[in-house]
Amino acid sequence: MNSNQDDKKVQQMPLQVDQHLCFALYSANLAMHKVYRQLLAELEITYPQYLVMLVLWNQDDVTVSEIGEQLFLDSATLTPLLKRLEVAGLLRRQRSRRDERQVVVTLTDEGHALRERAQSIPEAVRCATACDDDTLIALKNQLDDLRANLNRAK
Repeated sequence: MNSNQDDKKVQQMPLQVDQHLCFALYSANLAMHKVYRQLLAELEITYPQYLVMLVLWNQDDVTVSEIGEQLFLDSATLTPLLKRLEVAGLLRRQRSRRDERQVVVTLTDEGHALRERAQSIPEAVRCATACDDDTLIALKNQLDDLRANLNRAK
């Protein structure tokens, strides 16, 4: 197909919300958040807070910027999340002794204990998707590729 035919194909695409990739991603994200909201209610944390905890359960004693890199969040977004988790007693924030410009985040005993209570969440989410493991792995890989492509297109 030549460039001219590609242009016509794009121009013919209807401006209907259900025909757009962005809406499919958005609405799937909303549905996923509903599932997580129900599962995380008993842990008394939000989905973004859960993502922070996942990072810390994998590697404790990390800087705010390292957490931000893993979650694709800037410090202005991350700082309020960390403050709420600190008030909840799940983590501590303190200036790095090596570089006072950096803030190091460390789990408390309560934060470590929360991991045990969260162990069933990934399986519950997998069940809610009604997808087999191969489908979920392929979908996750496709979304990772899509994110990378979109980040390169900035």
